[in-house]
Amino acid sequence: MTERINVLKTYKIFIDGKFPRTESGRFSQLKVNDIPVANVCFSSRKDLRNAVVAARKAFSTWASVSAYNRSQILYRMAEMVEGRKTQFIEELVLQGVNRKEALKEVNFSIDRIIYFAGWADKINQVFGSINPVASSHFNFSMLQPMGVVGIVAPEKTGLLGLVSAICPVIVSGNSCVVITSESLPLSSITFSEALLTSDLPAGTINILTGSKSELLPHLSKHMDINAIYLCDSSDIEKKSVQIDSADNLKRIILYKEINWIENKVENPYSIIKFMETKTTWHPIENISTNDSGY
Repeated sequence: MTERINVLKTYKIFIDGKFPRTESGRFSQLKVNDIPVANVCFSSRKDLRNAVVAARKAFSTWASVSAYNRSQILYRMAEMVEGRKTQFIEELVLQGVNRKEALKEVNFSIDRIIYFAGWADKINQVFGSINPVASSHFNFSMLQPMGVVGIVAPEKTGLLGLVSAICPVIVSGNSCVVITSESLPLSSITFSEALLTSDLPAGTINILTGSKSELLPHLSKHMDINAIYLCDSSDIEKKSVQIDSADNLKRIILYKEINWIENKVENPYSIIKFMETKTTWHPIENISTNDSGY
């Protein structure tokens, strides 16, 4: 009897709620201890452009969803990850993560999604304001999503860093294009499989695997991306992105290398970094006192 050849799963990219093969047809075998464990697509510039188109199309839909409903959808995302908990743990272990650490990472990832889900309908209550003005007007300042955000996910964590970067971006109504960890890419695509059953509008989150050094210049130069969120990037990469993004004045959010398990990652200020303040003036009629003085 001939020895059976294992059929390796090909982890496709995630664009507009679908799993296309990369336009270039390129892929690589992910190996652990020189043993092939999966095939991973190498995204191209065309894939990134398609992802941005999908994100821009989804933005108006996702931003118009009520804050309460967005909270429910993020909670549903946590439920889907919980349901695939064993799979996420096994994939992290397959990529060389200690089993105990893998369990810890998945648990923290689920809890982090739930944490940010809770802020969806509270962020404007906390950071919005009614402003005193010296005229007959009501003056309101409200936070609104800014548009399409490019995310470069942390390199050293396959799932926790990914959800910690995505959740503060989308909870307010932004859509995003994500470049995943090169060394730990499997969990990102499994996460996108969980998104399909979370009621998230197609195109809100788009996930690309491949070479960060190849994709990052195209991400930062793209004229239809409003902001870039850089996690764990080198000083050279940060400087390059800042220069390339100058043409359309993208907002650049830089994170120094941190421990993504730390509680300080959970804070509302990471949400408002991806929002813009809109101030509305509404005239009011002057009310004069009556003869009785009341």
